[in-house]
Amino acid sequence: MAQVNMIDLREFIIKSMSEVFDMMLSMSLNVVDESSIIPLNGDKLMGSVSFAGKASGSINIHIGGNFAKTITAKMLGMTTDEIESNEEIHDVIGETSNMVGGSLKSRLCDSGFPCALSIPSVTSGGSFHVESKDWQFHEKILMENNNQFVIVEVFMKAST
Repeated sequence: MAQVNMIDLREFIIKSMSEVFDMMLSMSLNVVDESSIIPLNGDKLMGSVSFAGKASGSINIHIGGNFAKTITAKMLGMTTDEIESNEEIHDVIGETSNMVGGSLKSRLCDSGFPCALSIPSVTSGGSFHVESKDWQFHEKILMENNNQFVIVEVFMKAST
């Protein structure tokens, strides 16, 4: 039986984020030194997907409002000025979270930890804080594209 502490969760996250951004958005992401993690100021969004099975947890993708618009425009093949509503942005951030979650889920399943994903949810606002407790593993990674930042957090534990 596989042991959850043998998983390189950080590498799984980086590969999942990089693949989704490269394939779906034609955007490359670079990992930024963890000591550089800064809060995202102003309007921000958080796309979340939970997973449950032999491994359980959540994936939270935090992104500034301007970068969320850039991602939305890329995915929908338009300019940021053509985005008509926040609903479009929320849909794209939810779908991006779902794709990253699906990629991470596949890596977990391949490592002996089958699990199922929830539907994505999106939270937006100027000031909110997310706290998850009682997890065995927590990874927080700062990534950037053209000086626009995204923070991805994964909380995980092995099911008993």
